[in-house]
Amino acid sequence: MSVRRLADEAVQPAGFAFSEENAAWAKATINKYPKGREQSAVIPLLMRAQEQDGWVTKAAIEKVAEMLGMAYIRVLEVATFYTQFQLKPVGTRAHVQVCGTTPCMLRGAEDLIRVCKSKIHAEPFERNAGGTLSWEEVECQGACVNAPMVMIFKDSFEDLTPAQLEGIIDRFEAGEGASVKPGPQIDRIYSAPIGGLTSLTASDTAPAKSAAKRAAKPAGEAASTPPSNAARAKTAADETNPTLKTPATAKAEAAANAKVKGETRAEGGKPSLEDKNRPAGIGKPANPDDLKLISGVGPKIEGTLHELGIFTFAQVAGWKKAEREWVDGYLNFKGRIERDDWVKQAKALAKGGEAEYIRVFGKKPR
Repeated sequence: MSVRRLADEAVQPAGFAFSEENAAWAKATINKYPKGREQSAVIPLLMRAQEQDGWVTKAAIEKVAEMLGMAYIRVLEVATFYTQFQLKPVGTRAHVQVCGTTPCMLRGAEDLIRVCKSKIHAEPFERNAGGTLSWEEVECQGACVNAPMVMIFKDSFEDLTPAQLEGIIDRFEAGEGASVKPGPQIDRIYSAPIGGLTSLTASDTAPAKSAAKRAAKPAGEAASTPPSNAARAKTAADETNPTLKTPATAKAEAAANAKVKGETRAEGGKPSLEDKNRPAGIGKPANPDDLKLISGVGPKIEGTLHELGIFTFAQVAGWKKAEREWVDGYLNFKGRIERDDWVKQAKALAKGGEAEYIRVFGKKPR
């Protein structure tokens, strides 16, 4: 690892203080740790200082050391060891981190680096003339299937071409970074295969096909190949254990159970839009709430909620159990709404925005 040092004194600010909101968050974060173990919060506090100022200053390191009762040198060791901490000023609108590890390099990372050199600066960690953009090459960012990729702040942009990266940089430079869609920049869902699924697409018909194939075998051939011990054990278990069902049987039983409960389901098991448990929607207000502040809601899910007429935190906060189950089934979330406690998050956001969210959860909304 190369030696990492703090920026020159000439660019270091005279002091550092967390904003009121971040100070409340920092206090709540420190309180998460047992007495005597508060120093474990050093990395989260340094990260929040970086998010606030754009980079980790000497004054910020001193402030964090003071808050946690640590020697300055110990916090300095952390800040200089982990490359996630920027030790000198970076672009105020975008700091582009280009993954240069083997999968990305094989898929065109060098071309992305050339784009950064031409549009930002010839050298990494140096800002453009306006101080708004900077870049660096980093190690694996964990989305190798979607190579090549870059990260800007907390968002990744994947499956990139040089032209696409040029467009993304231009939009950040114009102050439009918040509107750039993160994730794959091609027609791909997360890291799914390009062009859609290629296997396990007809699981309901697989048992019937297997049965037909077995029936088509000549009797002599079937008799000459006795079943294995494992196969005999499975057959016995199927006959004695009523909980083992084929996918088709399970689907039919689920539909029957839904009918008994009074639910309405469309083709494929998705709740019907006419179901009585569907939450009431409203017309789109002039200033809809940013539902993406709820952990578990991304741009795509927010779009789906808008299609259902869900635009405000207050609506989500008022969902009853049956309504939550309907939305969970419609989104195919498998219980995620309950696990992430959307209702509690929405109540906090509806009551007092991010400040109330921080007070309740001890952290900023996503």
